[in-house]
Amino acid sequence: MKTEIRFTSHGVTCAAWHVPARSDALAGPEGRPCVVMAHGFGGTRDSGLLNYAEPFAEAGIDAFVFDYRGFGDSGGTPRQDVSVRRQRQDYHAALAAARRLPGVDPDRIALWGASYSGGHALVVAAQDGRVAAVVSLTPVTDGLASLAHLLRRGGVRPLSRLAGHGLRDTAHALTGRPPHQVPVVGEPGALAMMTLPDALKSASSFAGPTFRNEVCARAALKVGLNRPTTFVGRLACPILVQVGTLDRIAPPEAARRTADRAGTWAQLREYAVDHLDVYDGPGQARALADQLVFLTDRLDPRHSSRHPGRYRAPRT
Repeated sequence: MKTEIRFTSHGVTCAAWHVPARSDALAGPEGRPCVVMAHGFGGTRDSGLLNYAEPFAEAGIDAFVFDYRGFGDSGGTPRQDVSVRRQRQDYHAALAAARRLPGVDPDRIALWGASYSGGHALVVAAQDGRVAAVVSLTPVTDGLASLAHLLRRGGVRPLSRLAGHGLRDTAHALTGRPPHQVPVVGEPGALAMMTLPDALKSASSFAGPTFRNEVCARAALKVGLNRPTTFVGRLACPILVQVGTLDRIAPPEAARRTADRAGTWAQLREYAVDHLDVYDGPGQARALADQLVFLTDRLDPRHSSRHPGRYRAPRT
């Protein structure tokens, strides 16, 4: 049973679900562990995240699943604006709210992210210094590598087309006009931030009622500036990096390099999946199974937070 929660991020009310643990399997003297979760680029909390949050609760881990400002049930304008800076601020605010939940141990909080939020979770953990663990699923860890990846896949035209729409939207913002928006996902050859075969069919299989297939086009101009990999040297907690070897959006080699930079804090797992295959179906089941092993081990109250070597695992 999930509970509706409201918290504030920089003066704006944000929406979250609290999914309480359904057992005391991981309860300690200070309470239960909790995972703070948000979606990737343009996603909302009702779009596949409960497929992870509910099993976490069954395993004895609370989940705190939230919408960024401007998305889903959260307040804030402009709507559908993917701002890396604001989304990371919202993660920090959600983390603070989760630490205040009754029955939750504030020192056993993990961060969970996928795609863009897989990178945000790494950055926020590095900045916070108190996070117990991070799950980074098919993460975008290096915007420059992502642009090169997309360039190799589709050539210059799709990127230049998006850049043109990004400039148009930026002009709208500077002159006070309504945002100019483009689709989040689309079929190959279509105008969209992410183009994949059967993208619309795949997204519709897990997208919730608050998801809108559109974002402010200005986000296209900022992809290269988003480089979570530069923060991982400051991490002080174990991380699970889950890579899709067939990922046509988030380059697998960039995620592997990020895991290498994290050193003994990192576990790397690889799956023969594309970018949208981890929200339901077999790809989701495989990723979830490894997450449960990682989180139940890392968030066990009997384990010390200062022995990273024990979390290093063979790469598969």
